[in-house]
Amino acid sequence: MVDLLRRCALAAALGLLVTAPAAHAEAADGVSKADVTVELRPGGVLHVKEQITYTGQVRRTLLTHTRYDDANDRVYRVTGFKGEGALAGDTITLGGKGTATIEYDVAGAVTPVGGGEELRWYAVNGWSAPVQQALVRLSGPAPLQSLSCFAGDLTAATGCTAASMDESGTRAEFEQQGLGPGQALTVVAGFPAGASGGTPILERRFELSNAFTLNPVTGGALGGLLVLLLGGVALLYWTRGRDARVIDHEAGAPVTTLRDGHFSPPDGVRPGQVGTLIDEQADVIDVTATIVDLAVRGYVHIEEQPRGAYDAPDWRLVKVAGAPMDDLLDYERALHMAIFDGRDAVLLSELHGSFTAGLGKVRDALYRDVVAQGWFARRPDSVRTRWTTVGVVVTVLGVLATVLLAWFTTYGLIGLALIIAGAALSVGGQYMPAKTARGSSALAHTLGFRDYLASGEIGEVPPAQRIELFSRYLPYAVVFDNVDRWARVVGSLNGNGTRADHLYWYHGPAEWDLSKFADSMRTFTLTTSGAISTSRQFRRAI
Repeated sequence: MVDLLRRCALAAALGLLVTAPAAHAEAADGVSKADVTVELRPGGVLHVKEQITYTGQVRRTLLTHTRYDDANDRVYRVTGFKGEGALAGDTITLGGKGTATIEYDVAGAVTPVGGGEELRWYAVNGWSAPVQQALVRLSGPAPLQSLSCFAGDLTAATGCTAASMDESGTRAEFEQQGLGPGQALTVVAGFPAGASGGTPILERRFELSNAFTLNPVTGGALGGLLVLLLGGVALLYWTRGRDARVIDHEAGAPVTTLRDGHFSPPDGVRPGQVGTLIDEQADVIDVTATIVDLAVRGYVHIEEQPRGAYDAPDWRLVKVAGAPMDDLLDYERALHMAIFDGRDAVLLSELHGSFTAGLGKVRDALYRDVVAQGWFARRPDSVRTRWTTVGVVVTVLGVLATVLLAWFTTYGLIGLALIIAGAALSVGGQYMPAKTARGSSALAHTLGFRDYLASGEIGEVPPAQRIELFSRYLPYAVVFDNVDRWARVVGSLNGNGTRADHLYWYHGPAEWDLSKFADSMRTFTLTTSGAISTSRQFRRAI
């Protein structure tokens, strides 16, 4: 009896071991059968009805995009979803308990090929769990001309388990046993031309290599636009930015700087005006030259301060009492007022970092002055700003056009023409200010004066006039970047032809004489330019 009980217990235990995996298998997620009916309707629309038998929690991700060619994706548009489930994006979640029926329409699965139409649809695909059996029934508006099917991964070329057509040729069945998670049963069927009238739905795929495709169309359009736009920029410069050229005709004229025994610059052009006339910009060095000119003409006295071995050089600018202020031009008067600002003397070092507003007023007055002199029809700074702004706007529009063309088409290269033209206009805007005939004539004489100063031919100058004349040359030498030579000339003579300790407008510290003037003047111009502005502007060469 005991032995019998032991045998029964052992049999029961073995039975539990055998039935446990089966119970676990029944509880596992999976699709036991996917029965799909596909009907091709007019317009190339597929009406799909799926009857699903499953266990556990399963979901299906519909295939809505595939690669069509190098530039486009093919879109399968799913609409009209209904049944025992929910569609969120391209994912179907079943809502039944073991069985579910869903229906939806698909557009874009038909392609005209040769003399007919080809339907290719991934009838069973994207399940999160294995599919034991898949059955697809297909019908259409015309007799089938061909059919095939593939099973496995989307790119697989393995045929499905079975494919057949009925006697009428209007219906076909496809079957596949055992699909893994994510695998597909793809059905392909051929119909007569125009059977459904369906066409692929294409969506351009953004890739940089495609967005900027170089071909005869884009290359020709880019070249044509560049010629047109850059030619337009060149035409603008030729008609609006080119000086009234008279320099070549007058540059060789003799330069006379003495009239009635007194210094007289060509056309009465003063040092500050010279720099603006040459490069069409009121630079810091032009303001520095004007300070030296005011000193030479008796409005400012420059006193070099004594310093130790490690002290920074400094100068004291002293207002000359009783100087005829009415003889100053507006920009010179603005500079004089900005330097002294209600005081009689100021150290150059005290101007550092506090002269910005004054410098702006002087430069503004200089631009107004060159227009008042008739050398420019419009203020050079306003002309540069206007054309540069236009160039920046064109560049921004070019960037936007390039982005839009690259995103939606393959003609992104065409937008680059606008960017290049805008950049050319922004840079070219610096050269757009144009001198009038009067301004060009004054420039020609000024350049002749520059060549005269650079030649080193002092000529016959009475000893009594040398200090004054050579001092009057010095501010122009500052503008022409020839200050060293003329500072040495000034430092070598005085009114009697012998060495002196000081000039009438420049006073050095104790134990200083004119032999040190060249070094002092060079340091003064550099220090002054740094004191009145934190950034020095450079001019283009002529």
